[in-house]
Amino acid sequence: MKKRLLPLFMIVGLTALLTGCMEIDQPITTDSEGIWNSYFVYPLSWLITAIAQWSGDNYGLGIVLVTLIIRFALLPLMIKQTKNTKKMQEIQPEMLKLKEKYSSKDAQTQQKLQQETMAMFQKNGVNPLAGCFPLLIQMPILIAFYHAIVRTTEISNHNFLWFDLGERDPFFILPLVAGVTTYLQQKIMMAGNPAGMNPQMQMMLYLMPVMIVVFAITFPSALSLYWVVGNIFMIVQTLIINGTGSKKVDQSVQ
Repeated sequence: MKKRLLPLFMIVGLTALLTGCMEIDQPITTDSEGIWNSYFVYPLSWLITAIAQWSGDNYGLGIVLVTLIIRFALLPLMIKQTKNTKKMQEIQPEMLKLKEKYSSKDAQTQQKLQQETMAMFQKNGVNPLAGCFPLLIQMPILIAFYHAIVRTTEISNHNFLWFDLGERDPFFILPLVAGVTTYLQQKIMMAGNPAGMNPQMQMMLYLMPVMIVVFAITFPSALSLYWVVGNIFMIVQTLIINGTGSKKVDQSVQ
């Protein structure tokens, strides 16, 4: 279990480190130098500002629309991840049989188990690492979003609904909504997945929302807004994909 949780903690630690470094106290402008500023932070800052000005200086709406743009850009990757997850669900019974067949803990048997498992993945077109790719791609975007928010004066000085974009939510409503939607998103993705019943996955189901709430309480409300909109998008996307997949299965059975 420690080995499975280690990559997550490494990513979280890297995120915490990067959000506190890299010229965080310097405004982002056209004169900002470096690959990170020029190709990650400034484009997001410019896009949010441009949409906000187009909508009457509504920077909250700008963040919502940019979040949706990012989610639509990542949609093909997320669809591929969802399909890969469904394939993993389908081969779970075969994987359990392999584990029973090679239940001995000696090195030779475990090596054989790994070989048979990889062969099964290749046969069914399953990539066991596919679930990590969207997270790895989203992390730089999330960090760049954070930098764009705190380093763009126009964003941090505006408010949206009941909160200031550059400050923490005074009523903790957004952090709680971010945590709840994170939980729902994971719960929906685990629905019907036998692997989702193992202790590691169950722990992540509750651990991730708690971590998101802690981060959301600490970071500016604009980042919480990004999380909430992104989570709702993912929930709707997963429901649509799963629904479409179920219809195809029903049609094939008929």
